[in-house]
Amino acid sequence: MRVMAPRAAAALVLVLLLRVVVRLPWAGDLGMHAATVERLRHSITDPGNPLVDADTPSPYYSPWTLLLGCLARATGLSAFVVLRVGALVGLGLLVTGVWRYVRTLSEHRAAPALALLCVLFLWGTELFNWSGFLGLNSLALTVSYPSVLALGLAFHFWAWLGGAVRRADEGWGVWCGLGALWAVILLCHQFSGVVASVGALATVVAARPGRVVWARLAVGLLVGVVVLWVWPYYDFFALFGAAGVGLEALHRVLYQDLLGRFGLVWVGVVALGVRWWRERWDPLVLFFGLGVVVVGAGWVSGHYAWGRALPAVLIPAQVAAALEVVGAGPRAVRAGWACVLAGALVVGAWTQVGTLGYVAGRGWLPGVVAAKYREPWAGYHWITPWVRYGDVVMARAGRVARQIPAYGAYTVAPGYPDFFLPDEGRRAAAVRRYFAVGVSVGERAEIVRVYGVRWVVDRGVGNGGPGLRVVARGPDGQVLYAVVR
Repeated sequence: MRVMAPRAAAALVLVLLLRVVVRLPWAGDLGMHAATVERLRHSITDPGNPLVDADTPSPYYSPWTLLLGCLARATGLSAFVVLRVGALVGLGLLVTGVWRYVRTLSEHRAAPALALLCVLFLWGTELFNWSGFLGLNSLALTVSYPSVLALGLAFHFWAWLGGAVRRADEGWGVWCGLGALWAVILLCHQFSGVVASVGALATVVAARPGRVVWARLAVGLLVGVVVLWVWPYYDFFALFGAAGVGLEALHRVLYQDLLGRFGLVWVGVVALGVRWWRERWDPLVLFFGLGVVVVGAGWVSGHYAWGRALPAVLIPAQVAAALEVVGAGPRAVRAGWACVLAGALVVGAWTQVGTLGYVAGRGWLPGVVAAKYREPWAGYHWITPWVRYGDVVMARAGRVARQIPAYGAYTVAPGYPDFFLPDEGRRAAAVRRYFAVGVSVGERAEIVRVYGVRWVVDRGVGNGGPGLRVVARGPDGQVLYAVVR
Protein backbone atom coordinates (compact mmCIF):
# COMPACT_ATOMS: atom_id res chain seq x y z
CA MET A 1 0.00 0.00 0.00
CA ARG A 2 2.81 2.40 0.92
CA VAL A 3 4.41 1.71 -2.45
CA MET A 4 1.20 1.90 -4.43
CA ALA A 5 -0.10 5.19 -3.02
CA PRO A 6 2.65 7.44 -4.49
CA ARG A 7 2.50 5.56 -7.78
CA ALA A 8 -1.27 5.91 -8.02
CA ALA A 9 -1.09 9.63 -7.21
CA ALA A 10 1.67 10.18 -9.77
CA ALA A 11 -0.33 8.29 -12.40
CA LEU A 12 -3.39 10.49 -11.78
CA VAL A 13 -1.27 13.63 -12.15
CA LEU A 14 0.17 12.33 -15.42
CA VAL A 15 -3.32 11.67 -16.78
CA LEU A 16 -4.19 15.27 -15.90
CA LEU A 17 -1.10 16.55 -17.72
CA LEU A 18 -1.90 14.45 -20.79
CA ARG A 19 -5.33 16.06 -20.89
CA VAL A 20 -3.67 19.45 -20.58
CA VAL A 21 -1.51 18.65 -23.62
CA VAL A 22 -4.67 18.05 -25.65
CA ARG A 23 -6.04 21.48 -24.75
CA LEU A 24 -2.66 23.27 -24.75
CA PRO A 25 -3.68 26.37 -22.73
CA TRP A 26 -2.08 29.53 -24.04
CA ALA A 27 0.06 31.75 -21.82
CA GLY A 28 3.55 33.18 -21.70
CA ASP A 29 5.85 32.32 -24.58
CA LEU A 30 3.74 29.74 -26.43
CA GLY A 31 3.26 32.11 -29.37
CA MET A 32 6.98 32.67 -29.76
CA HIS A 33 7.68 28.94 -29.89
CA ALA A 34 4.87 28.48 -32.43
CA ALA A 35 6.37 31.32 -34.48
CA THR A 36 9.75 29.55 -34.43
CA VAL A 37 8.15 26.38 -35.83
CA GLU A 38 6.44 28.46 -38.52
CA ARG A 39 9.70 30.12 -39.63
CA LEU A 40 11.47 26.75 -39.84
CA ARG A 41 8.54 25.29 -41.77
CA HIS A 42 9.07 27.95 -44.43
CA SER A 43 12.87 27.88 -44.45
CA ILE A 44 15.07 25.37 -42.71
CA THR A 45 18.33 27.00 -43.75
CA ASP A 46 17.52 30.72 -43.43
CA PRO A 47 14.48 31.26 -41.18
CA GLY A 48 15.41 34.78 -40.04
CA ASN A 49 14.23 36.34 -36.81
CA PRO A 50 11.14 34.45 -35.58
CA LEU A 51 9.32 37.53 -34.26
CA VAL A 52 10.20 40.53 -36.42
CA ASP A 53 10.97 41.01 -40.10
CA ALA A 54 14.75 40.95 -39.81
CA ASP A 55 17.48 38.58 -40.95
CA THR A 56 19.10 37.85 -37.59
CA PRO A 57 20.04 34.66 -35.70
CA SER A 58 17.98 33.58 -32.72
CA PRO A 59 18.49 31.23 -29.75
CA TYR A 60 14.95 29.98 -30.36
CA TYR A 61 16.42 27.93 -33.22
CA SER A 62 17.61 24.96 -31.18
CA PRO A 63 18.07 21.30 -32.12
CA TRP A 64 14.61 20.60 -30.70
CA THR A 65 12.74 23.35 -32.54
CA LEU A 66 14.63 22.36 -35.70
CA LEU A 67 13.20 18.84 -35.37
CA LEU A 68 9.72 20.25 -34.78
CA GLY A 69 10.09 22.56 -37.77
CA CYS A 70 11.12 19.63 -39.96
CA LEU A 71 8.09 17.70 -38.70
CA ALA A 72 5.79 20.60 -39.58
CA ARG A 73 7.42 20.94 -42.99
CA ALA A 74 7.18 17.22 -43.78
CA THR A 75 3.63 16.62 -42.54
CA GLY A 76 1.89 19.94 -43.10
CA LEU A 77 0.65 19.89 -39.51
CA SER A 78 -0.08 23.24 -37.91
CA ALA A 79 2.43 24.70 -35.48
CA PHE A 80 0.09 24.08 -32.55
CA VAL A 81 -0.37 20.41 -33.43
CA VAL A 82 3.40 20.04 -33.72
CA LEU A 83 3.81 21.70 -30.32
CA ARG A 84 1.41 19.14 -28.86
CA VAL A 85 3.62 16.38 -30.24
CA GLY A 86 6.61 18.16 -28.71
CA ALA A 87 4.77 18.42 -25.39
CA LEU A 88 4.19 14.66 -25.31
CA VAL A 89 7.86 13.99 -25.99
CA GLY A 90 9.03 16.56 -23.43
CA LEU A 91 6.66 15.26 -20.75
CA GLY A 92 7.75 11.69 -21.43
CA LEU A 93 11.42 12.61 -21.11
CA LEU A 94 10.76 14.54 -17.89
CA VAL A 95 8.90 11.69 -16.19
CA THR A 96 11.32 8.98 -17.29
CA GLY A 97 14.25 11.27 -16.44
CA VAL A 98 13.06 11.82 -12.88
CA TRP A 99 12.47 8.06 -12.55
CA ARG A 100 15.95 7.21 -13.83
CA TYR A 101 17.78 9.86 -11.79
CA VAL A 102 16.07 8.95 -8.53
CA ARG A 103 16.89 5.30 -9.15
CA THR A 104 20.56 6.25 -8.94
CA LEU A 105 19.93 7.63 -5.44
CA SER A 106 17.51 5.08 -3.98
CA GLU A 107 16.45 1.53 -4.74
CA HIS A 108 13.10 1.89 -2.99
CA ARG A 109 10.26 1.22 -5.43
CA ALA A 110 8.20 4.19 -4.24
CA ALA A 111 11.06 6.70 -4.46
CA PRO A 112 10.66 7.80 -8.12
CA ALA A 113 6.91 8.37 -7.88
CA LEU A 114 7.25 10.23 -4.59
CA ALA A 115 10.05 12.38 -6.01
CA LEU A 116 7.91 13.24 -9.03
CA LEU A 117 5.10 14.37 -6.72
CA CYS A 118 7.57 16.51 -4.77
CA VAL A 119 8.94 18.11 -7.94
CA LEU A 120 5.38 19.03 -8.98
CA PHE A 121 3.82 20.04 -5.64
CA LEU A 122 6.53 20.94 -3.13
CA TRP A 123 6.66 24.66 -3.95
CA GLY A 124 4.84 27.31 -1.96
CA THR A 125 1.49 28.70 -0.91
CA GLU A 126 1.39 31.25 -3.74
CA LEU A 127 1.09 30.26 -7.37
CA PHE A 128 4.20 30.80 -9.46
CA ASN A 129 4.45 30.12 -13.19
CA TRP A 130 7.65 30.46 -15.20
CA SER A 131 9.39 28.57 -17.96
CA GLY A 132 11.87 26.08 -16.51
CA PHE A 133 10.02 25.80 -13.17
CA LEU A 134 8.26 22.47 -12.73
CA GLY A 135 5.35 23.23 -10.42
CA LEU A 136 2.20 21.53 -11.74
CA ASN A 137 0.47 24.74 -12.81
CA SER A 138 3.64 26.10 -14.39
CA LEU A 139 4.22 22.79 -16.19
CA ALA A 140 0.64 22.79 -17.49
CA LEU A 141 1.27 26.15 -19.17
CA THR A 142 4.81 25.40 -20.42
CA VAL A 143 4.66 21.68 -21.22
CA SER A 144 5.27 22.34 -24.92
CA TYR A 145 8.23 24.66 -24.28
CA PRO A 146 11.84 23.61 -24.96
CA SER A 147 12.58 24.17 -21.26
CA VAL A 148 10.55 21.07 -20.32
CA LEU A 149 12.38 18.93 -22.85
CA ALA A 150 15.73 20.36 -21.66
CA LEU A 151 15.00 19.57 -18.01
CA GLY A 152 13.83 16.09 -18.95
CA LEU A 153 17.10 15.55 -20.78
CA ALA A 154 18.95 17.00 -17.76
CA PHE A 155 17.57 14.31 -15.45
CA HIS A 156 18.66 11.63 -17.93
CA PHE A 157 22.03 13.37 -18.23
CA TRP A 158 22.63 13.31 -14.46
CA ALA A 159 21.66 9.64 -14.25
CA TRP A 160 23.91 8.69 -17.17
CA LEU A 161 26.79 10.80 -15.87
CA GLY A 162 26.45 9.42 -12.36
CA GLY A 163 26.79 5.88 -13.62
CA ALA A 164 29.75 6.77 -15.82
CA VAL A 165 31.80 8.48 -13.10
CA ARG A 166 31.29 5.55 -10.75
CA ARG A 167 32.56 3.13 -13.39
CA ALA A 168 36.05 3.99 -14.57
CA ASP A 169 35.88 1.51 -17.45
CA GLU A 170 33.34 3.38 -19.60
CA GLY A 171 34.48 3.76 -23.22
CA TRP A 172 35.29 7.01 -24.94
CA GLY A 173 31.99 6.87 -26.82
CA VAL A 174 30.05 7.24 -23.59
CA TRP A 175 31.94 10.40 -22.64
CA CYS A 176 31.58 11.87 -26.12
CA GLY A 177 27.85 11.15 -25.96
CA LEU A 178 27.60 12.83 -22.56
CA GLY A 179 29.37 15.89 -23.91
CA ALA A 180 27.07 16.07 -26.92
CA LEU A 181 23.97 15.69 -24.72
CA TRP A 182 25.18 18.48 -22.44
CA ALA A 183 25.56 20.76 -25.47
CA VAL A 184 22.11 19.87 -26.80
CA ILE A 185 20.54 20.77 -23.44
CA LEU A 186 22.32 24.14 -23.46
CA LEU A 187 21.26 24.85 -27.04
CA CYS A 188 17.63 23.90 -26.40
CA HIS A 189 17.19 26.10 -23.32
CA GLN A 190 20.16 28.00 -21.98
CA PHE A 191 18.81 28.55 -18.47
CA SER A 192 17.92 24.88 -18.03
CA GLY A 193 21.37 24.13 -19.41
CA VAL A 194 22.86 26.06 -16.48
CA VAL A 195 20.79 23.92 -14.09
CA ALA A 196 21.98 20.79 -15.91
CA SER A 197 25.60 21.96 -15.62
CA VAL A 198 25.30 22.65 -11.90
CA GLY A 199 23.78 19.22 -11.30
CA ALA A 200 26.48 17.59 -13.42
CA LEU A 201 29.26 19.30 -11.46
CA ALA A 202 27.70 18.15 -8.19
CA THR A 203 27.44 14.59 -9.51
CA VAL A 204 31.09 14.50 -10.51
CA VAL A 205 32.41 16.10 -7.32
CA ALA A 206 30.33 13.77 -5.14
CA ALA A 207 31.79 10.72 -6.90
CA ARG A 208 35.38 11.92 -6.33
CA PRO A 209 36.63 10.11 -9.44
CA GLY A 210 40.24 9.26 -10.28
CA ARG A 211 42.48 10.77 -12.92
CA VAL A 212 41.25 8.40 -15.64
CA VAL A 213 37.68 9.65 -15.27
CA TRP A 214 38.78 13.30 -15.14
CA ALA A 215 40.66 12.84 -18.42
CA ARG A 216 37.61 11.35 -20.09
CA LEU A 217 35.41 14.06 -18.63
CA ALA A 218 37.72 16.62 -20.25
CA VAL A 219 37.24 14.92 -23.63
CA GLY A 220 33.47 14.92 -23.17
CA LEU A 221 33.57 18.60 -22.24
CA LEU A 222 35.60 19.34 -25.36
CA VAL A 223 33.06 17.51 -27.53
CA GLY A 224 30.27 19.57 -25.98
CA VAL A 225 32.11 22.83 -26.61
CA VAL A 226 32.67 21.86 -30.24
CA VAL A 227 28.96 21.09 -30.71
CA LEU A 228 28.10 24.50 -29.22
CA TRP A 229 30.64 26.20 -31.45
CA VAL A 230 29.50 24.61 -34.74
CA TRP A 231 25.76 25.09 -34.18
CA PRO A 232 24.79 27.17 -37.23
CA TYR A 233 21.63 28.99 -36.12
CA TYR A 234 23.14 31.32 -33.50
CA ASP A 235 26.39 32.01 -31.71
CA PHE A 236 25.96 30.34 -28.34
CA PHE A 237 29.03 31.95 -26.82
CA ALA A 238 27.77 35.42 -27.73
CA LEU A 239 25.04 34.90 -25.13
CA PHE A 240 27.59 35.44 -22.37
CA GLY A 241 27.32 39.13 -23.22
CA ALA A 242 23.53 39.14 -23.38
CA ALA A 243 22.88 40.75 -19.99
CA GLY A 244 21.09 44.05 -20.30
CA VAL A 245 18.68 46.34 -18.54
CA GLY A 246 15.63 44.73 -20.17
CA LEU A 247 16.63 41.17 -19.42
CA GLU A 248 17.65 41.87 -15.82
CA ALA A 249 14.52 43.91 -15.09
CA LEU A 250 12.38 41.10 -16.48
CA HIS A 251 13.95 38.56 -14.11
CA ARG A 252 14.14 40.65 -10.94
CA VAL A 253 10.75 39.29 -9.94
CA LEU A 254 12.38 35.88 -9.45
CA TYR A 255 14.00 37.19 -6.26
CA GLN A 256 10.77 38.51 -4.80
CA ASP A 257 8.38 36.77 -2.38
CA LEU A 258 10.61 33.70 -2.09
CA LEU A 259 8.83 32.42 1.02
CA GLY A 260 5.38 32.55 -0.53
CA ARG A 261 6.45 30.91 -3.78
CA PHE A 262 8.90 28.33 -2.44
CA GLY A 263 8.20 28.10 1.30
CA LEU A 264 7.26 24.41 1.24
CA VAL A 265 10.69 23.55 -0.11
CA TRP A 266 12.04 24.10 3.42
CA VAL A 267 10.93 20.52 4.13
CA GLY A 268 13.48 19.46 1.56
CA VAL A 269 16.14 21.81 2.92
CA VAL A 270 15.84 20.12 6.31
CA ALA A 271 16.12 16.76 4.57
CA LEU A 272 19.29 17.98 2.87
CA GLY A 273 20.67 18.92 6.28
CA VAL A 274 20.07 15.37 7.48
CA ARG A 275 21.76 13.96 4.37
CA TRP A 276 24.73 16.27 4.89
CA TRP A 277 25.07 15.07 8.49
CA ARG A 278 25.26 11.49 7.23
CA GLU A 279 27.47 12.14 4.19
CA ARG A 280 29.40 15.35 3.53
CA TRP A 281 29.82 14.45 -0.16
CA ASP A 282 26.13 13.77 -0.81
CA PRO A 283 25.34 14.71 -4.45
CA LEU A 284 22.03 16.39 -3.62
CA VAL A 285 23.66 18.50 -0.92
CA LEU A 286 26.40 19.59 -3.31
CA PHE A 287 23.80 20.25 -6.03
CA PHE A 288 21.82 22.45 -3.66
CA GLY A 289 24.90 24.30 -2.41
CA LEU A 290 26.16 25.08 -5.90
CA GLY A 291 22.69 26.25 -6.90
CA VAL A 292 22.55 28.62 -3.92
CA VAL A 293 25.93 30.04 -4.93
CA VAL A 294 24.78 30.75 -8.51
CA VAL A 295 21.43 32.26 -7.54
CA GLY A 296 22.96 34.22 -4.67
CA ALA A 297 25.65 35.62 -6.96
CA GLY A 298 22.89 36.84 -9.26
CA TRP A 299 21.24 38.70 -6.41
CA VAL A 300 24.45 40.27 -5.14
CA SER A 301 25.70 41.30 -8.59
CA GLY A 302 22.37 42.50 -9.94
CA HIS A 303 22.40 39.86 -12.70
CA TYR A 304 18.83 38.86 -11.94
CA ALA A 305 18.62 36.57 -14.97
CA TRP A 306 20.77 34.17 -12.92
CA GLY A 307 17.61 33.62 -10.90
CA ARG A 308 16.58 31.26 -13.68
CA ALA A 309 18.99 28.82 -12.01
CA LEU A 310 16.59 28.54 -9.04
CA PRO A 311 15.59 25.00 -10.11
CA ALA A 312 19.17 24.04 -9.19
CA VAL A 313 18.21 24.97 -5.62
CA LEU A 314 14.68 23.56 -5.68
CA ILE A 315 15.12 20.20 -7.43
CA PRO A 316 17.72 18.70 -5.05
CA ALA A 317 15.66 19.80 -2.03
CA GLN A 318 12.46 18.34 -3.50
CA VAL A 319 14.14 15.03 -4.31
CA ALA A 320 15.79 14.91 -0.88
CA ALA A 321 12.41 15.33 0.82
CA ALA A 322 11.07 12.31 -1.05
CA LEU A 323 14.12 10.16 -0.30
CA GLU A 324 13.99 10.77 3.46
CA VAL A 325 10.55 9.17 3.61
CA VAL A 326 11.78 5.94 2.01
CA GLY A 327 15.34 6.01 3.35
CA ALA A 328 17.04 3.99 6.02
CA GLY A 329 16.48 4.71 9.69
CA PRO A 330 14.03 4.03 12.49
CA ARG A 331 10.50 3.35 11.34
CA ALA A 332 9.08 6.05 13.59
CA VAL A 333 11.37 8.67 12.08
CA ARG A 334 10.38 7.70 8.55
CA ALA A 335 6.72 7.80 9.55
CA GLY A 336 7.22 11.30 10.92
CA TRP A 337 8.87 12.41 7.68
CA ALA A 338 5.99 10.88 5.74
CA CYS A 339 3.40 12.82 7.74
CA VAL A 340 5.25 16.12 7.36
CA LEU A 341 5.80 15.60 3.64
CA ALA A 342 2.21 14.47 3.05
CA GLY A 343 0.95 17.64 4.71
CA ALA A 344 3.27 19.82 2.63
CA LEU A 345 2.22 18.05 -0.57
CA VAL A 346 -1.47 18.55 0.24
CA VAL A 347 -0.89 22.27 0.80
CA GLY A 348 1.10 22.49 -2.42
CA ALA A 349 -1.54 20.58 -4.37
CA TRP A 350 -4.29 22.84 -3.05
CA THR A 351 -2.30 25.90 -4.09
CA GLN A 352 -2.18 24.56 -7.64
CA VAL A 353 -5.64 22.96 -7.75
CA GLY A 354 -6.75 25.56 -10.31
CA THR A 355 -4.79 23.53 -12.88
CA LEU A 356 -7.90 21.34 -13.12
CA GLY A 357 -9.53 24.19 -15.00
CA TYR A 358 -7.20 23.69 -17.96
CA VAL A 359 -8.84 20.29 -18.43
CA ALA A 360 -12.43 20.82 -17.31
CA GLY A 361 -12.97 24.57 -17.78
CA ARG A 362 -14.11 26.98 -15.09
CA GLY A 363 -17.77 25.99 -15.40
CA TRP A 364 -17.11 22.46 -14.15
CA LEU A 365 -15.14 23.52 -11.08
CA PRO A 366 -16.53 24.03 -7.56
CA GLY A 367 -16.53 27.68 -6.58
CA VAL A 368 -13.60 27.40 -4.18
CA VAL A 369 -11.50 25.69 -6.87
CA ALA A 370 -12.64 28.03 -9.64
CA ALA A 371 -11.34 30.93 -7.56
CA LYS A 372 -7.83 29.52 -8.00
CA TYR A 373 -8.17 29.04 -11.75
CA ARG A 374 -6.56 31.55 -14.08
CA GLU A 375 -8.03 31.86 -17.54
CA PRO A 376 -5.52 31.12 -20.31
CA TRP A 377 -4.97 33.73 -22.99
CA ALA A 378 -7.29 33.97 -25.95
CA GLY A 379 -5.66 33.48 -29.33
CA TYR A 380 -5.58 35.67 -32.43
CA HIS A 381 -7.17 33.24 -34.87
CA TRP A 382 -9.69 35.96 -35.62
CA ILE A 383 -7.11 37.99 -37.59
CA THR A 384 -5.96 35.12 -39.83
CA PRO A 385 -8.59 35.52 -42.60
CA TRP A 386 -6.87 38.82 -43.47
CA VAL A 387 -3.32 38.80 -42.06
CA ARG A 388 -1.03 36.62 -44.18
CA TYR A 389 2.32 34.97 -43.52
CA GLY A 390 5.09 37.57 -43.44
CA ASP A 391 2.81 40.60 -42.98
CA VAL A 392 3.98 43.15 -40.41
CA VAL A 393 1.52 44.05 -37.65
CA MET A 394 1.84 47.07 -35.38
CA ALA A 395 0.92 45.88 -31.88
CA ARG A 396 1.67 47.07 -28.38
CA ALA A 397 4.48 45.42 -26.45
CA GLY A 398 3.71 42.51 -24.16
CA ARG A 399 1.12 39.83 -24.61
CA VAL A 400 -0.05 40.83 -28.08
CA ALA A 401 3.47 40.94 -29.49
CA ARG A 402 4.10 37.47 -28.04
CA GLN A 403 1.03 35.98 -29.70
CA ILE A 404 0.61 37.39 -33.19
CA PRO A 405 3.84 35.87 -34.64
CA ALA A 406 2.42 32.40 -33.92
CA TYR A 407 0.20 32.83 -36.99
CA GLY A 408 3.05 33.71 -39.34
CA ALA A 409 2.92 37.50 -39.12
CA TYR A 410 5.68 39.72 -37.74
CA THR A 411 5.41 42.49 -35.19
CA VAL A 412 7.42 45.71 -35.29
CA ALA A 413 9.11 45.04 -31.93
CA PRO A 414 9.71 41.59 -30.40
CA GLY A 415 7.63 40.44 -27.46
CA TYR A 416 10.73 39.39 -25.53
CA PRO A 417 14.23 40.93 -25.18
CA ASP A 418 16.31 39.91 -28.22
CA PHE A 419 20.06 40.15 -27.81
CA PHE A 420 20.73 39.41 -31.49
CA LEU A 421 18.43 42.17 -32.81
CA PRO A 422 20.64 45.26 -33.10
CA ASP A 423 17.79 47.76 -33.51
CA GLU A 424 15.56 46.32 -30.80
CA GLY A 425 15.60 49.56 -28.79
CA ARG A 426 14.69 51.63 -31.83
CA ARG A 427 11.84 49.27 -32.70
CA ALA A 428 10.44 49.37 -29.16
CA ALA A 429 10.63 53.16 -29.16
CA ALA A 430 8.81 53.28 -32.51
CA VAL A 431 5.96 51.18 -31.11
CA ARG A 432 5.65 53.36 -28.02
CA ARG A 433 5.70 56.47 -30.18
CA TYR A 434 3.09 55.14 -32.59
CA PHE A 435 0.58 54.50 -29.79
CA ALA A 436 1.41 57.64 -27.81
CA VAL A 437 -1.27 60.25 -27.32
CA GLY A 438 -0.93 63.32 -29.51
CA VAL A 439 1.41 61.85 -32.15
CA SER A 440 0.80 63.41 -35.55
CA VAL A 441 -0.64 61.51 -38.50
CA GLY A 442 2.54 62.19 -40.44
CA GLU A 443 4.78 60.68 -37.77
CA ARG A 444 2.64 57.56 -37.56
CA ALA A 445 2.72 57.28 -41.34
CA GLU A 446 6.53 57.47 -41.30
CA ILE A 447 6.75 54.65 -38.73
CA VAL A 448 4.41 52.57 -40.89
CA ARG A 449 6.59 53.21 -43.94
CA VAL A 450 9.91 52.43 -42.23
CA TYR A 451 8.76 49.06 -40.88
CA GLY A 452 6.45 48.05 -43.72
CA VAL A 453 3.39 47.87 -41.47
CA ARG A 454 0.26 46.52 -43.15
CA TRP A 455 -1.97 46.02 -40.12
CA VAL A 456 -2.57 47.52 -36.68
CA VAL A 457 -4.09 45.65 -33.73
CA ASP A 458 -5.29 47.69 -30.79
CA ARG A 459 -8.24 48.27 -28.53
CA GLY A 460 -10.40 51.07 -29.83
CA VAL A 461 -13.65 52.28 -31.31
CA GLY A 462 -14.65 54.19 -34.39
CA ASN A 463 -12.92 54.04 -37.76
CA GLY A 464 -9.36 54.10 -36.46
CA GLY A 465 -8.44 57.58 -37.65
CA PRO A 466 -6.64 58.74 -40.79
CA GLY A 467 -4.74 56.06 -42.67
CA LEU A 468 -6.53 53.14 -41.00
CA ARG A 469 -9.62 51.13 -41.91
CA VAL A 470 -11.48 48.79 -39.56
CA VAL A 471 -11.36 45.22 -40.87
CA ALA A 472 -12.41 43.03 -37.94
CA ARG A 473 -13.26 43.14 -34.27
CA GLY A 474 -12.01 40.58 -31.78
CA PRO A 475 -12.45 39.78 -28.10
CA ASP A 476 -11.90 42.32 -25.32
CA GLY A 477 -12.60 45.28 -27.60
CA GLN A 478 -9.66 44.61 -29.91
CA VAL A 479 -9.77 45.83 -33.47
CA LEU A 480 -7.82 44.86 -36.56
CA TYR A 481 -7.09 47.87 -38.78
CA ALA A 482 -5.77 47.75 -42.30
CA VAL A 483 -3.21 50.42 -43.20
CA VAL A 484 -4.57 52.49 -46.08
CA ARG A 485 -1.77 53.46 -48.42
